Amino acid sequence: MRVGIYAVGRLKAGPEKELASRYLDRFAKAGPACGLEFLRSVEIAESRSSNAATRKREEAAELVKAMPEGALVIILDERGKALDSQEFAELIGDHRDRGQRDLAIVIGGADGVDPDLREKTKLVLNLGRMTWPHQLVRILLAEQLYRAVTILSGHPYHRA
Repeated sequence: MRVGIYAVGRLKAGPEKELASRYLDRFAKAGPACGLEFLRSVEIAESRSSNAATRKREEAAELVKAMPEGALVIILDERGKALDSQEFAELIGDHRDRGQRDLAIVIGGADGVDPDLREKTKLVLNLGRMTWPHQLVRILLAEQLYRAVTILSGHPYHRA
């Protein structure tokens, strides 16, 4: 299964980008052994529209254009469902085992994700009930993807 990250906004050069890249590189190297491939990380520009609803709609349209057709879409949102690392790994593994070709994980813009995109999504997850800056969300997601691979492969990285 090919896994992609689709985010509104750019992650600027610096320690956050370096750390996220380090975990994504680990994921890319360890993933193929258990049927997971890092497809890409796509960053779309934030909409410059004057109202939030229009911004979210425009951003959602760009995100959808960038995603592979037929992808399982997971949106990250503080109002989503909470999973622990084991459950997240099992979710990915279950969809992989059912033949899902692509997984698209979406990080919305500052205003959130368009309600229409949310409704078409299989799952909305949170990384905790607190609001996180996008830079940290990228790091947390990258680390959890790597952790999922280690859980699925039986590697000792995850010590639950």
